Amino acid sequence: MKKYNKYFVFLFALLLAVSCQKDDFAFGDLSAPANLKVTAEIVGKTTADPNGDGSGMVKLSASAENAISYKYIFSDGTSENAPAGQFTKRFTKTGVNTYTVTVIATGRGGVATNTTIDVTVLSNFSDDEAVQFLTAGTSKKWYWSASEPGHLGVGQNDGDATKNYYANYYQAGAFEKAGSPTSSCLYENVLTFSLDGDQLKFELDNGGSTFFNAAFASVAGGSSPDDACLSYNAGGVKTVSLSPSESVVSKNPDHATQTRGTMLNFSDGGFMGYYIGQSSYEILSITANRMVVRAVMGGNPALAWYHIFTTTPPNQNPVTDYTNLVWSDEFNTDGAPDASKWVYDLGNGTNGWGNSEKQNYTNAASNVIVQGGNLKITAKKEASGGFDYSSARLKSEGKYAFTYGKVEVRAKLPTGGGTWPAIWMLGANYATNFWPACGEIDIMEHVGNSQNLIHGTLHYPGHSGGNGNTGSKTIPNVSTEFHVYKTIWSPAAVKIYVDDELIHSVANDASLPFNKDFFLILNVAMGGNFGGNIDPAFSQSSMEIDYVRVYQ
Repeated sequence: MKKYNKYFVFLFALLLAVSCQKDDFAFGDLSAPANLKVTAEIVGKTTADPNGDGSGMVKLSASAENAISYKYIFSDGTSENAPAGQFTKRFTKTGVNTYTVTVIATGRGGVATNTTIDVTVLSNFSDDEAVQFLTAGTSKKWYWSASEPGHLGVGQNDGDATKNYYANYYQAGAFEKAGSPTSSCLYENVLTFSLDGDQLKFELDNGGSTFFNAAFASVAGGSSPDDACLSYNAGGVKTVSLSPSESVVSKNPDHATQTRGTMLNFSDGGFMGYYIGQSSYEILSITANRMVVRAVMGGNPALAWYHIFTTTPPNQNPVTDYTNLVWSDEFNTDGAPDASKWVYDLGNGTNGWGNSEKQNYTNAASNVIVQGGNLKITAKKEASGGFDYSSARLKSEGKYAFTYGKVEVRAKLPTGGGTWPAIWMLGANYATNFWPACGEIDIMEHVGNSQNLIHGTLHYPGHSGGNGNTGSKTIPNVSTEFHVYKTIWSPAAVKIYVDDELIHSVANDASLPFNKDFFLILNVAMGGNFGGNIDPAFSQSSMEIDYVRVYQ
């Protein structure tokens, strides 16, 4: 028994000694890097050209005792990790410029030393037209041209001038990546190029998820045998420098028609939506609304990826639109509304126009007038036709009716509890096909008791009165600013918008009454079933209309 104890004590002491020995040398020397030196060689520098050959290229080399890695930070807003200390930087600001270069040498345990040098170098390269296209002089948003075949593609990157300038291996079909949650995030990308002084900036809004090439899934902390959308922060605003292309395409005999020859170089790992381990993209072509770029895949230089972008957001189910102006009133002639386009509803109708409304409609100038480029319909607190309020209602009945189209009305709305302005359309056969069978399209309704809440509603059998098929949205400042109230009415749907923002949509089909002529109505009611209680302090307020336009 004593013999076993003796051996046990010996083994324990040996293990303790080994363990302590490992602890003593776990981190090694934690001294900060010393004797940090940096040299800068300006490419093409001669006695005659002391600032270089115009390429803007500078070869940097750093060394230090106890350093295990280096990082360069440049005063043009870019930075670069250089583990071995060597890095060739292209400075792109046109002309002779002096830049401050900071180099950080990092040792074991993260301890660091830094120093700076100034370099003066000449760059002759510029592409002002490309910058103007990218930013429109201030800021511009770009999107994947998802409806265009080949908006994402890959091809060879070699000396074959017949195939190395387009995606000859693979071209994505229109909206190909939209059908799966593992890839649809690609089309959510918003790429913003902007100017900050004379510096080009870039920001990618990827909605928190990036479409990764499978070879780089580990960058997002994941793994996948196929390309996939992975949670990843795109990293905020990047600086973009421009440089001349030196790709295989630029060496082709027909390169002038195959590439613009301009490179976009993004700082701090910036990328253009699809992660392929690359931060430099060659512009093949660019206009004010379309851009084609090419990037050699990081880690596999035999492959080049192609991206096509546009300034129009991708929409897999585009709304039917109408662009031919067929009828309008711009309200540019002062006086009574144009009698060739408008007639009046007068009085209070039956039971307050079926809604217990409290106003009497007139054609008096005090209630309806064209003045200063606008139509003004004014509701007033005054005795009128046996009622306590007066107002006006215009309609195009008998003057103009139509089936399908786009209606745009730019208007500023009245204010005050009880006001109920409306821009709407009624089935032209209402006299024989009684409401709601005739159909009603309310492009805009607003009640002063719910300020800034805009309603878009359709009425038809099963959806009369308070059971209308409706949607609503709060729109700021509807009574102090003009907004465009719009409907796009097609055989497929009736869609209602405010300032191009969709607030309600109803699918159309042959069973609904929205497939025949309708006419336009503009009015301001007071109180009633929808308008609600009228503020006792109300005196008067107007709906002002800048224009009414119909497109087909």
